This record gives sequence, structure tokens and C-alpha cells, in this order.
Amino acid sequence: MAKEKRPRKTPAEKAKAQYTGYTVKEPMELMEFLASKMPDASRTKLKSLLSKRVVYVDKVITTQFNFPLQPGMKVEISKDKGRKEFSNRLLKIVYEDAFIIVVEKMEGLLSVNTERQKERTAYTILNEYVQRSGKQHRIFIVHRLDRDTSGLMMFAKDEKTQHTLREYWHDIVTDRRYVAVVTGEMEKDHDTVVSWLTDRTLYVSSSKYDDGGSKSVTHYHTIKRANGYSLVELDLETGRKNQIRVHMQDLGHPIIGDGRYGGENTPNPIGRLALHAFKLCFYHPVSNELMEFETPYPPAFKKLFLKG
Repeated sequence: MAKEKRPRKTPAEKAKAQYTGYTVKEPMELMEFLASKMPDASRTKLKSLLSKRVVYVDKVITTQFNFPLQPGMKVEISKDKGRKEFSNRLLKIVYEDAFIIVVEKMEGLLSVNTERQKERTAYTILNEYVQRSGKQHRIFIVHRLDRDTSGLMMFAKDEKTQHTLREYWHDIVTDRRYVAVVTGEMEKDHDTVVSWLTDRTLYVSSSKYDDGGSKSVTHYHTIKRANGYSLVELDLETGRKNQIRVHMQDLGHPIIGDGRYGGENTPNPIGRLALHAFKLCFYHPVSNELMEFETPYPPAFKKLFLKG
């Protein structure tokens, strides 16, 4: 008699099979909970599960041993032991779950590869990282940061999530803010810059009138003025290439370290472009939960405002 063919597992069933799942019945710390479920494992072994980033609480990778669990939470341990601790001096993982990764990128690192540049980028570094869990895993681009800009950015871990984020970006992202140090003292405490930007490959041109370019809107708020500089917080309504850099040039206050839009004589006292994406808030593309991430202003920016 012909053997019955086993039905093929759906991707969701396959993903489920990779985890051992437990539901929390009473409040306790994560380490205590793991010890109760794995009585034969040593404390060192349990700690290594956390550092290898294979323990999830409600679908979020959790490495904190004293994380407070509440009844109803779901703890999952991935059977995939290939995942190693992530460590890279140019990139820091701020948050990761089954659908997205939020990272803090250092200045000098490209977000993604271009046809001309085949060097290591945030995209290739993260791709290598997720592929330790299996060659089928991949990273998908959602948005970019200029090479010389540091700060928070997000990648998707599957095509459907990428599509959701790209398609509904303006509904999903509630707050995306930058901080910059610009030359000179800003005239206004807050205002909005509107112009039409056109990508000319090597630079982006700006027009006060609709010349066929993309309408671009930047709101700004001046935090501090001192020593011939201004510290400015910027809130993007649109996210065009080089938008903040061009808009600051339009105001006559280019960002320090910006040789492209400020000219070669733009001061560069900190040896980098003084632009940092410090805040990213959005509704999770799958759970719809509000996620809020914030990094401190870079210390080098603050130093420029100290009294000499």
C-alpha cells in the first residue's frame, strides 16, 4: 500500500516548531521561570540562553535575567542555537522581534549597498547576522539614513512586513526626529521649511516653487545657541534624500561638517556631520502596538555648547 504523503508544513507551522513555548501562570522573574521549566540546566546555561538572544517574551527577544513576568505572558525558547551575540562597533541592535529590527547606526556606515559601492553596510551586516539562524533568513530595507548621519533606523525581516511599512509609512510612523548642530545663531525658535527637492545624483537641488521636484517639509525647533552654533531639533514631515541638510542650507545655517551643502569652509570641529536621528516612534506593523525608541544626543554635539 502506498505510503500516505505527510502534508507539508506551512511557513507558520515551521516557525512554530522552532520554539518551545510556555505560558506564565504567576508573577516571577524570567531567570526563576526558566529554572522552573528547565530544572536540570545550570544557572550558567540559562544565562547563556539569554546572552545568545534565543529567549522571547511575548515575541520580543529578552536578555534581562530579572525581567518581571506577569500571568498570561508567553515565554518562548528558540531551538535554534546558531544565533550568537551580536557585536559590531558601527551598529547596535536596539530592538528585535520576529518581524523587525531597530538599530542605531554610527556615522560613516552606509545604510544599504549601491551599484557603485560594494562595501559593508548596515544591510549586509544585519543580513549576515540573521542568516546565522538559517540561510533562508533575510533583511528587507524600509528606509535609509545618509552615510554620515548617525541614529535610529528600522529594517523588516520579511517581505510582507517590508511592504506594510513602506506602503503605510506615513500612517505607521508617528514621530521621527533628528538633532543637528548648525553654523551661526538661528533667527527663529521654531518654524517650518517647505521646498521642492530634486535629486541631481551628486547633490539635491531645492526650489521655493513647484518646479517638478518633490514637495518637502521640515519642522524645526531651536534648542540652544552658543559659541557661534545652534543646536536644532528637526521633525520630518517628508523624508527626502538629504532633506535636512538642504533645508538647513536654504536657511543659511548649514550643518557643521557638511562639505557638500555648506561648502568646503563649513566648520567641522567634531570631525563628522553633526546630524543624528535620535527618535523613532511607530505602530508595530503586525501587532499595531506603539513602539517608541530614543537615543541620547551625541556627547560631541553637546560639547560644542559648553562655555570655553
